Amino acid sequence: MKRSAQTFRGVLALGLATVLGAGALACTSSDPADEVNLMTHDSFELPQRLVEKFQDDTGLKLNIMRSGDAGQLSSVVSLTPGSPKGDAVYGIDNTFAARPIEAGALEPYTSPLAANGAADFAIENHVDQLTAVDRGDVCINVDDDWFDDKGVAAPTSMDDLTKPEYRDLTVLMDPATSSPGMSFLLATVGRYGNKARDYWRDLSGNGAQIVDGWEIAYNQVFSAGEGHGAKPIVVSYASSPAATPGTHAILDSCFAQIEYVGVLKGARNVDGAKKVVDFLLSPEVQAALPTAMYVYPVQKNVPLPADWRQRAPAPSWTVKMSPDYINAHREEWLTQWRETVGR
Repeated sequence: MKRSAQTFRGVLALGLATVLGAGALACTSSDPADEVNLMTHDSFELPQRLVEKFQDDTGLKLNIMRSGDAGQLSSVVSLTPGSPKGDAVYGIDNTFAARPIEAGALEPYTSPLAANGAADFAIENHVDQLTAVDRGDVCINVDDDWFDDKGVAAPTSMDDLTKPEYRDLTVLMDPATSSPGMSFLLATVGRYGNKARDYWRDLSGNGAQIVDGWEIAYNQVFSAGEGHGAKPIVVSYASSPAATPGTHAILDSCFAQIEYVGVLKGARNVDGAKKVVDFLLSPEVQAALPTAMYVYPVQKNVPLPADWRQRAPAPSWTVKMSPDYINAHREEWLTQWRETVGR
């Protein structure tokens, strides 16, 4: 499984960093009208031909400024309202989106292209602050080959994970240190409501292992991961099976993780930042997202790759929560989770 799911959430930076060179960390031109600086998370990636097309079409040099994971990116943006380190930001997801909005770190902008799909994922009461670009639904993934070899029926629902026949077979991520771990926590809250603590207690009591991050869970502990670990059930993405044959996602367990782009207040090149927003919603970029970053496009009528349609269809139902609601309850849920699982 060389081209495993870590490709889309772990080591995607190399290609574009090579293309754009040292532009990842700083502006390189003295004239802000000649360049635009895009802050992103570390997993951002697009084909070189699309970056070059943007630069040819606009006459702007596109500098990529990677700033850690989505949480770190959100913190950097939220702490610098009016004095941003870039012109636009991509990669803040719906679990963190309330922070830069509350901080007043974003310049209103509505792309004319958003009406073709992105608007369906707009943040209520803040539709011009951030624009949806992609979705990467977080779901339980199962190693079908492992279950076939053992002659055991694979689980088919989130409820199944607490049953005795699946004891000691699941690996989860700490929601305090992992974005998909937080998404799974939100999926349980959305599905079980005030009985979520009972589910966490039963799942932990059934031997679920908890690790700090996705890389450890998928690539070291999961049996279908690169490390061929001992656990055949893991939290990952609905798109993971596209990169890992012999696995599937349980589609009743998914949280809709939406990633956004926005114009930063105080940007040196506001017009250039708006062009970046439009660029990320363009048909060419939207079509490239599945293979470039292993996420689903939000624009309508964008075909998925053939292997995605077979092995990684987008969930028809997901848990959805507003960023404001998540932000208001995040610490409460984390505290309850820690108390319940003893971590």
